[in-house]
Amino acid sequence: MPSLKWIRPEGRPKVYSIFKKLTSIGRAGGNDIPIDDRSLAEYHAQIVFDGREFNLNEVDRDGEILINGKKKRRCKIQHADRLTLGGVELVFSAFDESVDRDAPEGDADASVAAELSGLRKLHELSMRLMQSRSMQEQLELLMDTVLEATHASKGFLVLLENGETKISVARHLAGRPLPEAEQLLSDSIVKKVLESRQPLIVSDAVNDTFFGASQSVMNLQLASVMCAPLIAQGQLLGLIYVGNDSVRGLFEESSLDVLTIFASQASLLLQNAMLLDQLRSDRDQLAEQLNERRFGDIVGTNPSLVEVFRKVEKVASTDISVLITGETGTGKELIAREIHRRSPRHAGPFVVVNCGAIPENLMESELFGHVRGAFTGAIATRQGKFQAAHGGTLFLDEIGEMPQPLQVKLLRALQEKVVVKVGDTKVERVDIRVVAATNRNLEDEIRKSTFREDLYYRLNVVNLHLPPLRERGDDVLILAKFFLAKYAEELNPKVKGFTPNALIAIRKYEWPGNIRQLENRIKKAIVLCDKTLVGPEDMDLFPEALQPIMTLTQAREDFQRRYILEVLERNNGNRTKTARDLGVDPRTIFRYLEGMPDAPEPGGPPTE
Repeated sequence: MPSLKWIRPEGRPKVYSIFKKLTSIGRAGGNDIPIDDRSLAEYHAQIVFDGREFNLNEVDRDGEILINGKKKRRCKIQHADRLTLGGVELVFSAFDESVDRDAPEGDADASVAAELSGLRKLHELSMRLMQSRSMQEQLELLMDTVLEATHASKGFLVLLENGETKISVARHLAGRPLPEAEQLLSDSIVKKVLESRQPLIVSDAVNDTFFGASQSVMNLQLASVMCAPLIAQGQLLGLIYVGNDSVRGLFEESSLDVLTIFASQASLLLQNAMLLDQLRSDRDQLAEQLNERRFGDIVGTNPSLVEVFRKVEKVASTDISVLITGETGTGKELIAREIHRRSPRHAGPFVVVNCGAIPENLMESELFGHVRGAFTGAIATRQGKFQAAHGGTLFLDEIGEMPQPLQVKLLRALQEKVVVKVGDTKVERVDIRVVAATNRNLEDEIRKSTFREDLYYRLNVVNLHLPPLRERGDDVLILAKFFLAKYAEELNPKVKGFTPNALIAIRKYEWPGNIRQLENRIKKAIVLCDKTLVGPEDMDLFPEALQPIMTLTQAREDFQRRYILEVLERNNGNRTKTARDLGVDPRTIFRYLEGMPDAPEPGGPPTE
């Protein structure tokens, strides 16, 4: 077996067996003969066996080559020729020498060695890919490794785009991009692989019985070619094409096996790239949908909410008072801010007063201000929220919590647009627009005599009722995705979405705390989630927390019960009239109401 002896300046010579048709020499570890010497280029030269003779060819144009003391770029080498590559002295032998490392012998062993070498390079590639970021960089790195493993002189990664082939990567053995003029490959070979979806090896393209007549093969004078398809989950993505225009029979079946393995790796990379593109597309699509479904800072498409948006657009340009009702966490303050933002007062202040968070003895001072010495601790004159909101909007949140004595003063301030500081007698005129909000039923509070009826009608010129989240249908999923996109980048960038089960759980849950609860649960899930997709357990949405699904019979009974109670209330508890309105026999109502403790007492005319 031919060999190459490295005459080292120190120590015993090192001998390398030459058992391949193409043997690369250089400083890089991917060479068949790696020599750690700075005078060598990473890929300095290669020895090519064409079946009859051995030839030494340059790979790096800047790499110096001397054959028996004469400068050469490529030359036939014979037994005992002395090769000088940079500062490295080598002696070529046509016979086997005593080698320092185990070298496979024979064609079978050479094939095994080629496969093992390819697998080692695949392992090295996987480690290097983890350090690469951009998709293009990963594909170029993969192509360079393929060329090292197969000893091809050039390689191409071809992708399919709308049925057309496009060269994505074109590389030279030395790790350089191929100039556009050299990016030539056989159309007939590419077509064959794409149609058959099978890897292909052509040992002598010009004299091949199938491809030899091809115009592209004849024009390019191709010698050795290998090609493997890129397939992921049954989808044909493109192919890897490697070739050598000067050495016939360079590639063997083991080389094709190695190329096929690398093609599988490339398919995974491309599939991941496609998934990332899909995620980016979904993200952009979601952003576009959110923009379409946004009303200022409010997101939703539920018909009840859209009706609120419509009313806001109409009342915002006026100065009439607005009362916003709805459960805690439904977004009442956001609606108030949107009214202000769309009003002629948008350049003025938007002042918020939480009537439920201020102690009763400080409420009047907080609203109207006080003068110095008005009460213990009043060390200086201070303006109230009414004065601070002059020229803008005053938002009275949780107005149902306001104590009764202060309701009278608030009513006067709203009617006359004047306020008096605590401890003062001077009247101050204010120019404000009042928007109030409550989670209570103020009509019930009026009946309980805890809220003034005249103040209620002063505040409730236009009522905007915000539906709870459980009644907004798919809005809950839109909001969940909105909050995930809003907080993931800041709190945990690796979180990309929800699992299918998480979306089902979000849709089923009642959300008693409404949007505020949903937002907080998602923020918590993003912070604590260890995966890329948020699951129901990350939001504490375990099966026991979800509303159980009722049978159809139970649902019908529940609806009938609620509907009968509603009609009874409208008829002031008159069961006979209720039965007539519902089109049933009165005895049916009597029987149905048995065991309903919350049924209203009979009223109106005597019942049967």
